[in-house]
Amino acid sequence: MANHKSSIKRIRQDKKRTLHNKYYAKTMRNAVRKLRAITDKEEAVKLYPSVQKMLDKLSKTNIIHKNKAANIKSSLALHINKLG
Repeated sequence: MANHKSSIKRIRQDKKRTLHNKYYAKTMRNAVRKLRAITDKEEAVKLYPSVQKMLDKLSKTNIIHKNKAANIKSSLALHINKLG
């Protein structure tokens, strides 16, 4: 167990940050799943900008890696283009 005041505080902060980051990462994953499940192109095109914005925000705050965000956006764009 931590002996220093600063390390005890660091543990407290890390728990709080981890919870915060997990929530937003899970929300992002659910949004991506929802978009991939859509079969109507018009609905997908409407939802894509909000998912894209979410991915950009999460990569900017280092919750997910910027390349992962780029890869997800790319695959979603391909998915939307394939819809008829």
